[in-house]
Amino acid sequence: MNKQNKTLKFAILGCGFWSQFQLGGWQEMEGVECVALFNRTKSKADALAKRFHVPATYDDAEELFKNEDIDFVDIITDVDTHAQYVALAAQYGKDVICQKPMAPSFKVAKEMMKVTREAGVKFYVHENYRWQPQIRRVKEIIDSGVIGTPFRCNSLWNTAFPLFETQPFLASLEQFALTDQGSHQFDVLRYLFGEAETMYTQIQTVNPTIKGEDVATSLIRMKNGMVCVQQISFSSPLEKEIFPQLLLVVEGDKGSIRLDADYHFAITVGGQTSYETMIMQKYPWQTERLEPEPPSIVACNNDILQDMLGHSKAETTGADNFGSVKMVWAAYESARLNAVIKLSEFQ
Repeated sequence: MNKQNKTLKFAILGCGFWSQFQLGGWQEMEGVECVALFNRTKSKADALAKRFHVPATYDDAEELFKNEDIDFVDIITDVDTHAQYVALAAQYGKDVICQKPMAPSFKVAKEMMKVTREAGVKFYVHENYRWQPQIRRVKEIIDSGVIGTPFRCNSLWNTAFPLFETQPFLASLEQFALTDQGSHQFDVLRYLFGEAETMYTQIQTVNPTIKGEDVATSLIRMKNGMVCVQQISFSSPLEKEIFPQLLLVVEGDKGSIRLDADYHFAITVGGQTSYETMIMQKYPWQTERLEPEPPSIVACNNDILQDMLGHSKAETTGADNFGSVKMVWAAYESARLNAVIKLSEFQ
């Protein structure tokens, strides 16, 4: 059968907090079907399967690969196990989607790229922030040329939301803010402005109950000459809690774009400012707080699906996402050395 006309079957590995949104997103589109779930604690897989009508569950990942006729896997496990399951999928010749962050270290990320390449399987990273509707709109405005040539961007992701209540494992990570959010935020900057040339980062641990850094501030010079100031904080009690929204100010030589809380835009050109507000599409499987994430999950999943079906080229391939991975680990190296890192020399 022509792959372009078939329904692709897949399994999800990992049934933690985020899997409900990922599976919900997959079920919004045609041409793809989830046939099995794996989780080390099988009761979690059983509960998710019952909710979303998935026929099979496993607590042994290799048994799933042996028993199920699948085309790809969607890996939504803890980052420390990503490489293990990517290698297992590659061993069985299955295409792989992996949640961000790709890997727990730069070295492991390179190994994951190598094992999928040598196995001849497709490798994607589910990086959804660039697919959020308000980020796509910022890109659309920039590309229209209305603000001229961008020369600076201020990117702010600051919160005091009790994230550790729903994802307690994050508190135990020795490297946290940059791996968890840097992977998103650096990818947004790459999507909007191209590749980075240099990176200077400072990190702080403000919350005494966690192991890793919860605050990171980066000064990034892009290859096109732009300067980006990127802030991440999990310990900023602000006037209005807008977790998990990203705010942006993009300055160009003819105007500017400001993306404010709740998806309000201010576009200033020639001394005049126009305003827009974006309304997010709702889905029955989402939570009240997660607003831009559900449509971005659907869009990201569909982009990957169309690549698998041979209709188009996906944006968030493993090869592309490796550029964001490299920025994350260059940021840690910068903070360690208190030095500017050249991305072209970072290995």
